[in-house]
Amino acid sequence: MSVITLSNPSAVRAPATRYSHAALVQGERRRLVISGQVGQAPDGSVPATGEGQIAQAYANLRAVLEAHGMGIANVVKSTAFLTDRALLPAYRAARDAVFADHAPASTLLIVAGLADPRWMVEIEAEAAD
Repeated sequence: MSVITLSNPSAVRAPATRYSHAALVQGERRRLVISGQVGQAPDGSVPATGEGQIAQAYANLRAVLEAHGMGIANVVKSTAFLTDRALLPAYRAARDAVFADHAPASTLLIVAGLADPRWMVEIEAEAAD
């Protein structure tokens, strides 16, 4: 079983919200690298709102984790791409709800666009067990 140690070194400013600066994975483990999940449902529909797309992207992320026998607690790093800075509060609230008391390393980028112009959010992650 792997040991995942989340940390916020004192030499780095403490995170403003729920995430860790680093995730150290040690021991025998599986490492799952998850491609960017967008706000598109399995049926191909895309919610019209950024909040809806954020919720769907997280639902997709959970589905990929579950398909590999893992869950949110296995995530050691997530990266999110938003196309609109105004989505930042909604994204942070959703991330905090999804991760609850788990605080993996995290990166957030505001980008000009994603592969499909309807998409407003993309979330990728790495997980280990």
